Amino acid sequence: MRIESDSLGKVSIPSGAYYGPVTQRAVENFPISGVQFHHGFIRAYAMIKRSAAVANVRLGGLDPKISKAIVKACDEIIAGKLADQFPVDVFQAGTGTSTNMNLNEVVANRALEIMHKRRGDYKTINPNDHVNMCQSTNDTFQCAINIAAHIAIEERLVPALAEYERAMARKAREFSRIVKTGRTHLMDAVPVTLGQEFSGYSVEREMRLIRAASDELLKLHIGGTAVGTGLNSYPKYPPLFLKELKNVSGHSFKKARNNFEMTQNLPAIAETSSALRQLSIKLIKTMNDLRLMSSGPHTGIGEIILPAVQPGSSIMPGKVNPSMPEALTMVCFRAIGNDSTILMCAQGGQFELNIFGPIAAHCLLESIETLSNSLVVVTKRCITGIKPNRKRLEYYFEHNSEIATALSPLLGYSKTAKLVKEAERNGMSIRELVIREKLLSKKELDEALSQSRLTKPDLPIER
Repeated sequence: MRIESDSLGKVSIPSGAYYGPVTQRAVENFPISGVQFHHGFIRAYAMIKRSAAVANVRLGGLDPKISKAIVKACDEIIAGKLADQFPVDVFQAGTGTSTNMNLNEVVANRALEIMHKRRGDYKTINPNDHVNMCQSTNDTFQCAINIAAHIAIEERLVPALAEYERAMARKAREFSRIVKTGRTHLMDAVPVTLGQEFSGYSVEREMRLIRAASDELLKLHIGGTAVGTGLNSYPKYPPLFLKELKNVSGHSFKKARNNFEMTQNLPAIAETSSALRQLSIKLIKTMNDLRLMSSGPHTGIGEIILPAVQPGSSIMPGKVNPSMPEALTMVCFRAIGNDSTILMCAQGGQFELNIFGPIAAHCLLESIETLSNSLVVVTKRCITGIKPNRKRLEYYFEHNSEIATALSPLLGYSKTAKLVKEAERNGMSIRELVIREKLLSKKELDEALSQSRLTKPDLPIER
């Protein structure tokens, strides 16, 4: 152990640790969940420390040698090194001061090492005075959330969604001529093509919502410091910071119009989570449909065949379950739960600050990561391999009394309804009953009940 001091007194710290006394106190104070922040968030925070060091040396506030050492330390963290040096629980004191100081201390001690100084020599490089220069937890923590979430969405979630969308579109085209029984209220309805049904599984609208929310994440209130006024910062600090942040992140972040709104609220974070909730709702519905359509396969609906990816039972030999849709559905449940947590966080701020950033950060980034990962595997291991069960589809189509709806313009609603009831009562198909009763000629019947006319309402019916 080594002894360091903070404003509350002396603290014993593991000798091999790069973090310092504030981090150690947080580790001792908050042994709550054992869950630490995702590397994407730590990486984004290191980008902030790096960009601040470059901006501050250009403004004349930071010694170039110290800045260079800080930049090098941050580069190591961005690359994934020192990952075990961020032990603070996601459930911690509000705002995220413990995590901000965790970054400050690790960067300071690694920078000291780079300058051939001993860890804890805070007179040479100080976590607060040097690494945290022109910053407060109150602006940097939320900015780190925005940066991490935007990068994860653009580099992981959007590509995963795009590939899922392409896979569904390919299936819609592949199944465009396969007619099947439609269902409303879980009951038989007029026919659709399997391709039309799959076209409804598009996530194009949800992608637009997510991209719009991601654009809002680009707006940072960096330099607002404690309450948005910019106390202890430089007026020229934000543009210099943002220029360097673009260099290191590859994304064009920009200055928020109103520091005070951003410090008091979590607007872009809540908006992004809401978009993820909308996506989750769509995906749950789609996965439920796939599970139902593939159910059975002998005593269920069994209209489609999902790829078998693993045995489905430890006791029933040969059983195969819809494992991939099940996994994605659970991820979506979690994302909706995370959105509820973020909703509570967003409304929970008071006066000049919303203090609930830590758990909001964890929930948002977890949702983005798990949705991205699950979409990739569901697309690859399920969607692309779906096959139609043509015999079952044809059987259901022929025995669906609701195709009689196409006869209403010719026979009238009431008469057609009686035909449906009689067909069901006698176990006959509509086609058989109409021919028996000589209500239409075979040519008229074939035209009215042709698969193309049933699934393309733009074709007129001659009366």
